[in-house]
Amino acid sequence: MLVLNCSTKLLILEKMLKSCFPESLKVYGAVMNINRGNPFQKEVVLDSWPDFKVVITRRQREAEIDNLDHYTNAYAVFYKDVRAYRQLLEECDVFNWNQVFQIQGLQSELYDVSKAVANSKQFNVKLTSFKAVHLSPVSTLPDTSFLKGPFPRLTYLSVAEADLLNRTWSRGGNEQCLRYIANLIACFPSVCVRDEKGNPVSWSITDQFATICHGYTLPEHRRKGYSRLVALTLARKLQSRGFPSQGNVLDDNMASISLLKSLHAEFLPCRFHRLILTPATLSGLPHL
Repeated sequence: MLVLNCSTKLLILEKMLKSCFPESLKVYGAVMNINRGNPFQKEVVLDSWPDFKVVITRRQREAEIDNLDHYTNAYAVFYKDVRAYRQLLEECDVFNWNQVFQIQGLQSELYDVSKAVANSKQFNVKLTSFKAVHLSPVSTLPDTSFLKGPFPRLTYLSVAEADLLNRTWSRGGNEQCLRYIANLIACFPSVCVRDEKGNPVSWSITDQFATICHGYTLPEHRRKGYSRLVALTLARKLQSRGFPSQGNVLDDNMASISLLKSLHAEFLPCRFHRLILTPATLSGLPHL
């Protein structure tokens, strides 16, 4: 195992990962954030350098840790040789097996290999699989002509609004998610539409892997074009900073799939896999 902390080598790694799209997208996004201030306190672990077979991004060991916070305790994985990934997975000091955590990646063997090792350590593994999506470059500003007067207004979220997002996110509703969302809003780009009272009615945020997530419009404000406007604006904001505009969507989320198709989004040939690994001793907790 090698922790890559040289800024020059990390920039080289970023370029190397770009040549491995789309399977490397999650790791690439995390490495980009590391190279641009590292607001989420991440680090990179490899099997070797520069001829690596596997790259893993994880929280820095010195970062504050909540062992129940699988949102923040998240690893992104990209491998050229799945055997090298399994070897790092089995090493005692690469992953923190004393906590609930998640593993993200875009490669088909990720689940089976992770589950086999997790089972040997008496961990439960919950898999969620998504369509992986990439938005083409947005060359012009989205149409905002339907936003009449000072409100509705297109802007960004504040940390004070994390509770609203926690309550409306299908993955939310708990203390760990509330803290995680607040950190995402503080660290990464977001976009929202506000009503005449200044309250968010439609929004989307960016996560620690530079992925567009939690796109949501309050039910009473749907079918007004807000979701389209938010998605295009956030994609353009990310692209203007050099980031790929990537996202994920569940197979049965037909409303979001229709929206993405109308935006001419590319549905990638690989799928996005999110694994949540929970020690058997903690698996009875309700929010896990």
